[in-house]
Amino acid sequence: MTNPVINRRRVLTGGALAAGATALSAPAVLAQEQIKWRIQSHWTPGVEYYDSIYVEFARRITEATNGEIQIEALQANTVAPTNEVLGALRRGLLDAAFIFPAYWIGRIPVAGHLNGNMGTWENHEEMQLFFYEMGALDVIREAYAQYGIYQAGPISFAGLAVFAKKAIETAEDFKGFKVRSTGTAGRVFEKMGATPVFIPGGELYQSLQTGVVDGAHWGCVSTGWGMNLQEVTSHIITPDFLSHSNGEFVIGMEQWNRLGDDHKRIINDGVRAMSADASAHFRHLDYLRMKEFTDDMGKSISTVGPDVMAQLRDMSMEVVDEYSAEDPEYSGRVGAMLHEFMALTGKA
Repeated sequence: MTNPVINRRRVLTGGALAAGATALSAPAVLAQEQIKWRIQSHWTPGVEYYDSIYVEFARRITEATNGEIQIEALQANTVAPTNEVLGALRRGLLDAAFIFPAYWIGRIPVAGHLNGNMGTWENHEEMQLFFYEMGALDVIREAYAQYGIYQAGPISFAGLAVFAKKAIETAEDFKGFKVRSTGTAGRVFEKMGATPVFIPGGELYQSLQTGVVDGAHWGCVSTGWGMNLQEVTSHIITPDFLSHSNGEFVIGMEQWNRLGDDHKRIINDGVRAMSADASAHFRHLDYLRMKEFTDDMGKSISTVGPDVMAQLRDMSMEVVDEYSAEDPEYSGRVGAMLHEFMALTGKA
């Protein structure tokens, strides 16, 4: 019977079998030394996506490398506070992180582009073509490299959904709206007349419950649901102000440079595959959660009109231009690509 086990290196090297026919007497290649990585997220156990996305991603990398890369997936704040993870990667306290780009926007402004800009790409395909086909990710990788970090790429956390204590349907409804927000989204909300407030995830529920803020976004509907935002709000605002609010997989540059080309390829491909899978997973849950929000909890879905979305898009591109002016070397180059993208896709 034919042996079903396929050697991974034969697959990755393609024509190596034919080329090696003249070197049958060469000694066998030894298996690579096992690599053990500790990675940290900003998520904690207890939310559905901790296991289905984060732990699953780590498992896939181990499986795809035939066990040569063993990954220990750690919850938020295990080794370092979330906002200090980049330093932990540089010092070798962590090997990699599955995390959120908005945390670094003060140090790496172009991280905001990785996270996403409101009113720009409308689906996963558009997001991927911007980063990979147009070359935006190459520029972002240059910026992260200045901090001793390899940027493996974006992982979609689906859309940017706002849970609110009041309906948001018109531009006027944004006036005075206190919203927990981060990154470039916070600047856009401010331009719309809202008051963005940064609140750590662990304080978010209580802040909504006590009226410190009127609304919040924590990724998409289903990730916000995992933080129990549905319990202390009465409206979910649609459509998503950003179709794909991305996380990221980042690796300490020393650890990255120790990998062979086959391992590097597996990780880069794994990030792209997980982004597509996570997007579909979260989107499916979003629909289920919104149905539960209305049918079981008796709460409301508020919808902003096309005119409001157009205004958000204009404000979003103003923020893009502000970052370009503040950081011409990286944000400026990616911002120019985004303007090109908007023109190509008929959004400008």
